[in-house]
Amino acid sequence: MKILILSCDTGEGHNSAGKAVKEAAELKGHTVEMMDMFLLSGKRTSHAVAGAYIGIVKHIPFFFGFIYKLGMMISSSRHKSPVYYANALLGKKLAAYIDGHDFDVVVMPHLYPAETITYMKKKHLLHVPAVAIGTDYTCIPFWEETNLDYYVIPHEDLIPEYVKRGVPKEKLLPYGIPVRPSFHQKTAKDAARKKLNLPAGVPIFLVMSGSMGFGKLAVFAAKLALRCQNNEHIVIICGNNDKIKRILRKEFRFNKRVHIIGYTDQVSLFMDACDVIYTKPGGLTSTEALVKNIPIVHTAPIPGCETANVHFFTRRHLSVSSKNLSKQITLGKKLIDHASLRNEMYQAQRTHQKPDAAMQIVELLETIVTNESHET
Repeated sequence: MKILILSCDTGEGHNSAGKAVKEAAELKGHTVEMMDMFLLSGKRTSHAVAGAYIGIVKHIPFFFGFIYKLGMMISSSRHKSPVYYANALLGKKLAAYIDGHDFDVVVMPHLYPAETITYMKKKHLLHVPAVAIGTDYTCIPFWEETNLDYYVIPHEDLIPEYVKRGVPKEKLLPYGIPVRPSFHQKTAKDAARKKLNLPAGVPIFLVMSGSMGFGKLAVFAAKLALRCQNNEHIVIICGNNDKIKRILRKEFRFNKRVHIIGYTDQVSLFMDACDVIYTKPGGLTSTEALVKNIPIVHTAPIPGCETANVHFFTRRHLSVSSKNLSKQITLGKKLIDHASLRNEMYQAQRTHQKPDAAMQIVELLETIVTNESHET
């Protein structure tokens, strides 16, 4: 089976979901290509789309929240949005690419290529099955105007929301958000700390800012460090934000209990090494922590889908959260100090985690491609 995974570089979460499916499919011997769809129009277009999105999220998040709310208001299964028509412009190029490379199926962990594929189906330019993957714990605007064979969503509790928005129930598969195989594996805490040169026998907070380094990370880190008076250590992963990394390394250059990490491919190991994670409520990082079964404190969300993610997690006791920075720190310290609170969260997480999502998606692709070949 030859699989095409289409994403785009608006944050690393969508790409991480795509990579999880790619790794699972390759483990089963399939051929997989993953690409940023906008590269079909050149690197300049790809950079422009990613840059515009990331710039709004990082620098004017309230405006992103406004756009999200506006999208929710105009989103409808009865008519197409400007988002659809913008992405439809790539339809002919994408159709030529798919046909020219003999792909058997297309997978999209992002709305934008799903819109393009929908246009292609309408114009009879698509001749293979197409599957979407939702990467947030809500039905984001405009999913309902797409037309795909199946929609893999994070949880069965979201089915009514998707149906209400206009996505057919028979197309919804609540397999979960796919995470990479490394997050299925659990390294013993002491062993993980030894590999990462972190101290044994002390509490460790892991602070994740996301791939874009979003949020008032320097202020949060300073306040958390001041509250850590019992030999707690703090590991801060800054993502791709080199500016924040430089600021933090300068600020904590004399504090041996604060460890500043830039972009890393060892997030799974850092999660195994920590006692509590502070993370913004992105769908992927939250799911990775959920699968790892570690206590989660969600920091302030980017307005929009991350707000929905926080609500989903906190209502099911999968995380705790507060909009107030000092309260966030207090919640993390309570989780460190009270085993009963941690155990309650551990149990809730084990109830709701879906570690096998990536492999289930691959098995779905195998089934629909096999059925397609039998029909033809």
